[in-house]
Amino acid sequence: MRPVEVCFLVSRDGAVLWADFGDSAASIPDSRARWEAIWRHRDALAIVAHSHPVGPRAFSEEDRSTMDALDAALGQPLGFVVAAPDGLAVRGVDEAALDGAWWIALLRRASGM
Repeated sequence: MRPVEVCFLVSRDGAVLWADFGDSAASIPDSRARWEAIWRHRDALAIVAHSHPVGPRAFSEEDRSTMDALDAALGQPLGFVVAAPDGLAVRGVDEAALDGAWWIALLRRASGM
């Protein structure tokens, strides 16, 4: 399986509300369907997570501007997670609260890590 970026929308109780996949390891195209899913699930949405299956374990400049836009559009801060081969990058999430989060392993597997 070749590595690809994957995005999950995760609820407060840890359910994956939405998932979509990029076509490369370096990016995931913008998607109207993803934006509609974010809006539709806005009351339950807690975390927007995506993978960087070949690294880095960091948010890109595009990630940061998207996170800021989402927080502004929804009027509340969300949590954000990037899963990379060598660990997680997090914003607005207590990393200890992610211990044992089943969806992280699924995100890594779906990404080809």
